[in-house]
Amino acid sequence: MKRIYMDRFIDSIEWVAAAFVGIVALDIFVSVLVRNLFSYSIPDSYDFGRLLLGILIFWGIAATSYRGGHITVDLIWANVGLKYQRMIDVFATLVLLFVVTVQTYTLFDKVRDTYHDNVLTFDLRLPTWPFFAVAWAGDVSAVLLIAIRTYRLIFRPELMADPKVKPVE
Repeated sequence: MKRIYMDRFIDSIEWVAAAFVGIVALDIFVSVLVRNLFSYSIPDSYDFGRLLLGILIFWGIAATSYRGGHITVDLIWANVGLKYQRMIDVFATLVLLFVVTVQTYTLFDKVRDTYHDNVLTFDLRLPTWPFFAVAWAGDVSAVLLIAIRTYRLIFRPELMADPKVKPVE
């Protein structure tokens, strides 16, 4: 039963990341369309695009970190046995957990500084700190998912197997 809730949590974070991909794509499409067809620039379209792209990056880190979908170099991993592959996976995930945790801590400082400095968008003079806060929430999600991945790699490695991939016999 706990596994179902955890998998739903993981899936929901991945859906949020996917939604931000759609939002960024829509923002870029509409901005380019309006600029080219009507020779009109949407106010703060550049700021919104830049801030949304930052949000997308941090939520993307969350989505790819759990599944291991990020760029990897498997030269050594592919040439060792299952025991050592698991050890490499655990070590790499622990390093990733440390790095993303430090990144999350420093990003919170950026959110706080942006709020206290009252940083605004150029045209509409809207505060930018909420965008930074949403990006930070993506980073927090990444830390949670990497921690779940670490736990599962160490204590429940069978949960990390992709059900769509059949093991080679």
